[in-house]
Amino acid sequence: MELSLLRTCLAIYRTGSLTRAARELGISQPAVTGHLRTLEKALSEPLFERTPHGTVPTEAAHQLVRETREPLDSLESVLQRRLDPSGLADRTVRLAGPPEIISSRVLPAVTDLILDGLRLTVGLGATEDLLAGLVDGFYDLVITTSQPRSPALRVTPLMDEEFVLVGCPEWARRRCWSGAGADELADVSVIAYSEHLPIIRQYWMSAFGIRPTFDVAVTVPDLRAVLAAVCSGAGVSVLPTYLCSEQIERGELCVLHELEVAPLNTLFLAARAGGRTSVGLTTLRSHLLMKARLWR
Repeated sequence: MELSLLRTCLAIYRTGSLTRAARELGISQPAVTGHLRTLEKALSEPLFERTPHGTVPTEAAHQLVRETREPLDSLESVLQRRLDPSGLADRTVRLAGPPEIISSRVLPAVTDLILDGLRLTVGLGATEDLLAGLVDGFYDLVITTSQPRSPALRVTPLMDEEFVLVGCPEWARRRCWSGAGADELADVSVIAYSEHLPIIRQYWMSAFGIRPTFDVAVTVPDLRAVLAAVCSGAGVSVLPTYLCSEQIERGELCVLHELEVAPLNTLFLAARAGGRTSVGLTTLRSHLLMKARLWR
């Protein structure tokens, strides 16, 4: 079986559209359709269903992508670097995203590319500002906390972040926290990322079925600062597991409420559709999609 068929399937899966997949791969839409039909015939099962809301993957597609996307991303990255080993440094790639994911996951994950010659300029900020900068050409690649709807952008899911309600062990012992429910948190100090409580509100609705009504003790627009305040015992908060898992493992934090299914938020990787490309940009994008498989 030709690898191009699997690459086409992956592109359709990630973009949710035959048209966007064709643009992503640099081929015509009829070619994408032909690849899909050939692959479905070889596997003897449908992979996607056409709906008014886009191209929806079947369970067979979910399984196929789970088994093939990591080696395909890895292969694409390797080939780009082998075909043009000096291309990583052909121009500086301008990457941007939330400071927490950039510092804790992205920069450590691209060390090997940097050592191979990748030149990188990193911007930090809120999703709305970074997406505006992407559309205006100020950035090449942006990690977003919500899915952009602009047709000017090419968007691919990057990772799902899980959220947990955490506090320091001393605080939990002092409060005699039982994990029973939201009533126990009615008068506690809450550390929040934003006065609008987007993360905490999502968790409260998912875990308790109500909106949070408490007053916030500290508001600081950096989840790393929220983490530091919670670890010091200043209060409780809801944090993504990728940011606080080490503190939980070391016993510096404890999970205050257990859920069978943790609230999720999907992070996306966005680039300009039809924008200027380079070996560095293509390699960085493939590399991040591959590495994100391990970001839990």
